[in-house]
Amino acid sequence: MHPLLSLTVFCLLPLALTLEEDSPLDCVPRRFVPYHRDNSHVFHEEGVFNYSTMLLREDLNLLLLGAREAVYALDLSDISKKLAAVKWEVTQQQEDDCKNKGKDPETECKNYIRILHKMEDDRIYVCGTNAFDPECDYMSYADGKLTLEKKAEDGKGKCPFDPFQRYASLMVDNDLYSATSMNFLGSEPILMRSSPVSVRTEFKSSWLHEPNFVSMAQMPESDESAEGDDDKVYLFFSETAVECDCYNKLVVSRVARVCKGDLGGQRTLQKKWTSFLKARMDCPVLESQLPYIIQDTYRWCDPGKHWKECVFYAVFTPQSDTSGLSAVCAYHVSEISKVFAEGKYKTPVTVETSFVKWVMYSGDVPVPRPGACINNEAREAGINQTLDLPDRTLQFIKDRPLMDQAIQPIRGKPVLVRKGPTFTRIIVNEVQDTDGEKHRVMFIGTEEGTMLKAVNYNGEMFIIEEIQVFDPPESIKILKFSDVMGHLYAGSDYGAAQIPAATCERSSSCMDCVLARDPYCGWDATVKKCISLSNARRKLIQSVKKGDASLCPDADPIKPFNQSIWPGGNLKLNCPSPSKLAKTSWERDNGALEPSARFQVLECGGLLILNASVNDAGRYRCVSEERSKTDEYTSTVAEYQVSINPAGSGRGGLPLLPQAQTDGPSVTGLQVVVALLVITLLALLAWNFYKGHLPLPWNCGKKSGGQPQGAHDEEALNSSQAHGAAARPPPAEDKPLVAEGDYAPGNNNHTGEEGASLQYIDDESEI
Repeated sequence: MHPLLSLTVFCLLPLALTLEEDSPLDCVPRRFVPYHRDNSHVFHEEGVFNYSTMLLREDLNLLLLGAREAVYALDLSDISKKLAAVKWEVTQQQEDDCKNKGKDPETECKNYIRILHKMEDDRIYVCGTNAFDPECDYMSYADGKLTLEKKAEDGKGKCPFDPFQRYASLMVDNDLYSATSMNFLGSEPILMRSSPVSVRTEFKSSWLHEPNFVSMAQMPESDESAEGDDDKVYLFFSETAVECDCYNKLVVSRVARVCKGDLGGQRTLQKKWTSFLKARMDCPVLESQLPYIIQDTYRWCDPGKHWKECVFYAVFTPQSDTSGLSAVCAYHVSEISKVFAEGKYKTPVTVETSFVKWVMYSGDVPVPRPGACINNEAREAGINQTLDLPDRTLQFIKDRPLMDQAIQPIRGKPVLVRKGPTFTRIIVNEVQDTDGEKHRVMFIGTEEGTMLKAVNYNGEMFIIEEIQVFDPPESIKILKFSDVMGHLYAGSDYGAAQIPAATCERSSSCMDCVLARDPYCGWDATVKKCISLSNARRKLIQSVKKGDASLCPDADPIKPFNQSIWPGGNLKLNCPSPSKLAKTSWERDNGALEPSARFQVLECGGLLILNASVNDAGRYRCVSEERSKTDEYTSTVAEYQVSINPAGSGRGGLPLLPQAQTDGPSVTGLQVVVALLVITLLALLAWNFYKGHLPLPWNCGKKSGGQPQGAHDEEALNSSQAHGAAARPPPAEDKPLVAEGDYAPGNNNHTGEEGASLQYIDDESEI
């Protein structure tokens, strides 16, 4: 073995051992669905970009969509229908002031809508960057109109200055929680609650150090709390680690939390959070040297269970672009809460070189516990609000907001690791299968405008499909899910798209429907369709955990398509595989067909017959084989009856391509033939000149009593065109390709047509 090859195998062996079957990098989506207008409803308005802010108003059947200098009210059931819109543009003076501060007037000096939240009085709170001078307002929807009240409020600390800077916001009981930058330069990051008494973080690197804010979520931790605890607001972000003893900057992922009833301190931490605590979040991907960075989170809760059963799903990407891996990790809310309630603190210490190092604090912890919410124990001590907290507790949390223990994911590893397009956003929805078992389906947006639909079945990650949502590919910047509609809503720079969670119609046979292992779908044997469980009136055939297609009834036989060809011609037979996990092969007259120089299997699965002969006539069948957890299943994708037409006439009597002669005359023989043809042509010309059938060159200027030469040429051209039109087969019907692999012969319930039109290759590049 070559030494370099040996070294490569040795280096990759540990990587292969760590992957096993839990999070394989080759977790290929079973189906890839290319972009088509029939896949989803799309909204885009000419000249408007950055559709990255959304608010679902299911009570009004609206999707409120914030873009650059505009807010749209779209029909929730079909977002391509615009019901109302309002423009919020910057003035010329604002744009000039922004330009004078060194910002780009075409991109940065516009008003990017960044905040859309519903208030208790049903109005909408809206904020925009406003040419690097953030501003907020109130908006209402009534009588089919969207109206800005033009009650301008200062947006500093609520909305980012920079339209391309990450931020997070949340509305809780009419109080806006926002994580953004407080100043024009973006050098004063804060987590702030805007209320009659605003509270914010300290401007200290130990609190927030060059952060990138990701998302926020509320947890009702006061619900059935034996300790009389308060509700919490969680903030997810990444930042440069202050505790890292290294030469280069190291970015880490964080989760921070504050108490809803926090009013700040009396003397220390006035109008500052007294409950701000943060901890590192780990998502161990293989043996990566650098921690992965959090990009988005989704809080999933079962409405019928306690808040401690809630789970945060988070998307992580690498700090360097070398690996190309993305991951999804899941965290129990109860574990995060426990770290903040019982964990150790980190404390800064100064070493001899005047370098500050963070170590675990092992001294006495003040009472009440620093960073804790006001609970029954505090109330018994006469502390009923944070304004009553002693300075010792407040000073401790001011200097030590960082927890020593890191938050670990469920089972200590990701639920999904995949190499490919970088993950950007995530939504999780729970669905119940035919056996009554519930499954959490993850919808993951990527930088290339695709969306993955994946489920973790008892530790086995299965990607049902990958859909191309935007074309041209645009990074998915926001994802929302409507429980009422059962649809997802994605936003990008280009526009917004609406995609159904259940896409059962992509499966055309029972076997395909069952092997898809989609908990939303099952096969209805009565109507012979793959349908959504929510629309089912009877028991459906489904096997999501194992993909047991033996439950399916025998499929209807496929009627072969007739194809004919000239001797020596070429013929292409299509075989679109129904699955990326399947392998296709060809049979001829019920025997295996081995690829050869004349029988070439294409990358798309099709078969190319070159230089056909009479012996090539027969029945050709394309077979798909796909393995599931139970067995390997075989189905016929396409079948053709090929005949050789010696006369070159009939329904398919044209060769696909002109053929090269491999057994014809030699070059010398061809030269002799060409010379004889030239001599014959000269003799014919001389005879026609002699008889007067052709005018001599010196008589070209004389008029002829017959039809002008131009008319002869035009008549000949028209005749030639008419003949060519008659020779060409009629164009095939332009049917949209909704899902890759959708093809009539692949449908076991399809009744093929005898004598179907040939599909010709018009260009040698297709070979």
